[in-house]
Amino acid sequence: MADKPRILQDGKDLIWSLIALGVIILVVAGIAGSCSWGFGSDASEQKVPHFDVSEGLHADASAMPFPIREPTVPRAWQPNSGSTQEIGDKLSSNVGWITEGGAYVQLTQTDATEEKLVRSLLGDEVSGTGTQDIGGQMWVTYENLEDHQKAWIVDLGDVRVGVKSRGRDESMRVLADGVMAAQPIASDRPKPIG
Repeated sequence: MADKPRILQDGKDLIWSLIALGVIILVVAGIAGSCSWGFGSDASEQKVPHFDVSEGLHADASAMPFPIREPTVPRAWQPNSGSTQEIGDKLSSNVGWITEGGAYVQLTQTDATEEKLVRSLLGDEVSGTGTQDIGGQMWVTYENLEDHQKAWIVDLGDVRVGVKSRGRDESMRVLADGVMAAQPIASDRPKPIG
């Protein structure tokens, strides 16, 4: 059958062509394994990348100029991320877990000021919401007014520790308790002069 003259082609022909092209792209991407399908509503129902939190924190303890703690967390929490980043002119150590309820919880340790740490964790639209007494230390609580992420921060003298989540306060308390129960990781980093 001969092709329709161009003047007889309309929007329906274009739509059918695009649908066919889309199906071909999805089939090729699926075969190549370059995409994954996640139909669960929670992160815990989908594939969670694994990160060795202990190894990451020990590496940071050897490189950072402040003490790093490795908290004990529930076995059901899946460690999934770790990074270092700058907060102003200071460095921070960041690790994260997916809790059994599917919420992401992040631990940040830095020698940056509390104000800079809060801005780094929550952005500019932030409000103080109170305090939490955890392990004999007063944690200051903050919330981002736009996306409702929360952060709890404690000043331990030579390090500020932040716990961040959009999940329930229970998970943040569990992580904060773990931080307070942990001793700084022994490190062979040189002592600061002065």
